[in-house]
Amino acid sequence: MRLRNNPKAYDIMKENKSFVILEPENCKNKWKDIFGNNHPIYIEIGMGKGDFIYENARQFPEINFVGIEKYPSVLAAAINKINAREEKVNNLRLMHYDAIELHQVFEKDEVDKIFLNFSDPWPKSKHAKRRLTSSKFLDVYKDILIDEGNIEFKSDNRGLFEYSIISLNQYPMDIEYISLDLHNSPESEINIMTEYERKFCEKGPIYKLVARYRKNG
Repeated sequence: MRLRNNPKAYDIMKENKSFVILEPENCKNKWKDIFGNNHPIYIEIGMGKGDFIYENARQFPEINFVGIEKYPSVLAAAINKINAREEKVNNLRLMHYDAIELHQVFEKDEVDKIFLNFSDPWPKSKHAKRRLTSSKFLDVYKDILIDEGNIEFKSDNRGLFEYSIISLNQYPMDIEYISLDLHNSPESEINIMTEYERKFCEKGPIYKLVARYRKNG
């Protein structure tokens, strides 16, 4: 999800340093101190305007959430949207960062779960390594997740979903759940939607999978 460039994006981040991480590399191995507790940490990579990560933080105060967004203007829009919410949450932090460098931000075993929601499909074969479920990124996730940590992935792009299944099967991971039509499955009752998902779910099925790293895999 990309927005028109916001020249004030970095200023907006600085003005909200109570929940926006300005120097992510300084957080490595310090997330328990940042949140002030030992709760599990769930991260969303490519958080867009923040609807999904905010609602998770609101519903599950016993879990710490970190929203990660590569594009400054998108993150700025998420910050403004979260600030407009009536209900504030203390278990949510946001950052502007590139997922391929997350080993600089999280120590091994610091993350319990990763959410990947409606990632850019990068449909051209020459761009396959940019897909967030490519082996290049799976290596990064394995570095920061706990043993047997899992990934939850949602997409409306059939090609990316099929690619992701193949990519995960070639890695030391077990796919524990697959839905080819999430909104018409029993899990739809507990599914937290992203802004994108609400807008486009009527145009076609939403695919979801949950995969877990094998212990010592």
